[in-house]
Amino acid sequence: MGGCFSDVSGGKEAVGGDGGGGGGHNLQYQRGLSSNVVVSSSSTAVTDEAVDHFYLSKGLQPLYTRIEGLHGLSLSASKLRDLDIMSKSDPMAVVYAKNKKGILEEVGRTEVIMNSLDPIWIQKISVVFHFEIVQPLVFKVYDVDTKYHNLSTKMLDLKEQDYVGEANCVLSEIMTQRSRSMTLKLRGRNGHDVGNLGSITIRAEETIASKMAVEMRLRCSNLDNKDRFSKSDPFLRISRVVETGSPIPICKTEVVNNNLDPVWKPLCINTQQYVSKDNPLVIECFDFNSNGNHTLIGKLQTSVQGMENLYKAKVGANFVIPSSRHKDNEKVLKGKLYVEGYEEKELYSFLDYISSGFELNFMVAVDFTASNGDPRSPTSLHYIDYSGRLNAYQQAIMEVGEVIQFYDYDKRFPAWGFGGKLYDGSVSHCFNLSGNAGSFEVEGVQGIMDAYKNALHTVSLHGPTLFGQVVNQAAEIAAQSLSTNPTKYFILLIITDGVLTDLQETKDAIVRASDLPLSILIVGVGNADFKQMEILDADTGPRLESSTGRIATRDNVQFVPVRDVQHGERSMVQALLEELPGQFLTYMRSRDVKPLGIDVRQAPTPSAPLIT
Repeated sequence: MGGCFSDVSGGKEAVGGDGGGGGGHNLQYQRGLSSNVVVSSSSTAVTDEAVDHFYLSKGLQPLYTRIEGLHGLSLSASKLRDLDIMSKSDPMAVVYAKNKKGILEEVGRTEVIMNSLDPIWIQKISVVFHFEIVQPLVFKVYDVDTKYHNLSTKMLDLKEQDYVGEANCVLSEIMTQRSRSMTLKLRGRNGHDVGNLGSITIRAEETIASKMAVEMRLRCSNLDNKDRFSKSDPFLRISRVVETGSPIPICKTEVVNNNLDPVWKPLCINTQQYVSKDNPLVIECFDFNSNGNHTLIGKLQTSVQGMENLYKAKVGANFVIPSSRHKDNEKVLKGKLYVEGYEEKELYSFLDYISSGFELNFMVAVDFTASNGDPRSPTSLHYIDYSGRLNAYQQAIMEVGEVIQFYDYDKRFPAWGFGGKLYDGSVSHCFNLSGNAGSFEVEGVQGIMDAYKNALHTVSLHGPTLFGQVVNQAAEIAAQSLSTNPTKYFILLIITDGVLTDLQETKDAIVRASDLPLSILIVGVGNADFKQMEILDADTGPRLESSTGRIATRDNVQFVPVRDVQHGERSMVQALLEELPGQFLTYMRSRDVKPLGIDVRQAPTPSAPLIT
């Protein structure tokens, strides 16, 4: 895979089946199935530009897709108001989504159901679910006039149809229901209550590929040495054989340095990658070279079924290499490939967990250090503009909170400040934003906003900038929840403008927290030098190491400087939350935590709640 990564350490990382991440491409392959296994899930992995380029250059779809999933919305209605005199209404539903400017855009239409006040529409409406975006939907029901029944629904002028009623919700509200369905009461135009117009039920059906995957532990013995002054640095590349064209790479292992009998970390490939157990696979063993021109040690052709057979028989398969004398002949090598472990697994998606009852619990910590500037000055990062324009702190709280709140059942959020001088003259690096010494929780996102504004009047900006206490406080809450409610996953949002004074203490706290159901999102506001924050976000470097030499078990930090996304295509909240589903899955899979009720497959799904 020469040239996939821009640096040597990144180039030695696994891709596709064992994703430690590499080379600054913000990889996010999932660690799971066992504490040392790295998983690539088609529904959860973040795009790698190098691998995507390989696919797109050959006219194929990229190997990895993001958490966004294509869903079909199935619609039905009940007890619609009858607008026809001689017969029953002929209803059709139209679905709209609000764009970034709040303008409704039509997504799709159902077919027309003749003479029915309880229609069950067959036509599904396709939508793409984005975890990191609030996606408001509006559902409008019309009674189609008989004279238009010979026209395609796409051709119908809605102004000429009788309006029955409408309902609205946010897509994530549907996705968090265990049944992935919701029943809404129909109202008049713009949401006005004009009596009983009936109800509409929306059910989301995820259109994803098979969730089955195969976990394997591979090793080799007696590999040929390709290095003159040391031993080879071998890695494996696995490719899928296709009918026309070159084999398509689906994953590679990490590099094992200076070893002719390497043992690699377990890898996991799913059915989207290998297609079927009988589909031919080519496994190539290379000696890694930092210039990208890796030397072929040997190769063999097999399949997933063949690798399972190797595992069961406890035998190895010999590598071959093209003969230098005869092009059509191959030389059989002493080096062999062994399958030390083989297990078929089912990979559950982020939505499988959320819709079964898992929660995301939101926490926030705000920087009250003096470097933000006097809150009374319009140049301050903490300046409150009473015309309604939000400052960077308010914007981060509102945008992230509005997304996460749909996944938090009680909507009571811990909120702290750090680096401020309290009324008694003491400087605190973790104080309750509400000012209530007995409780760190506030009610809803608006409660955070109100507590933040009030704190600016009662707390003096001071310093220095220390994260350690806040991270430890959030970690303590996450640790306590493990024994009482293991279905909770916590998200700490830290908003800051400054350079850390306690970098090593913060590293220690984050490394400890990497074993807990906790992700840390850091928003940098202002124009400070945020290099330290990039160190905490281990996307472009090694995993964090504590002062005692302990390595973080996973990457659970995401840092986004507001200045870098202000004028880009992605919003701040999209950039901040794009890694969160993967971090969630990394934690759950590494501990073999399954969605609730996943083993009770015949259990009836709950009926959809009626939202009035």
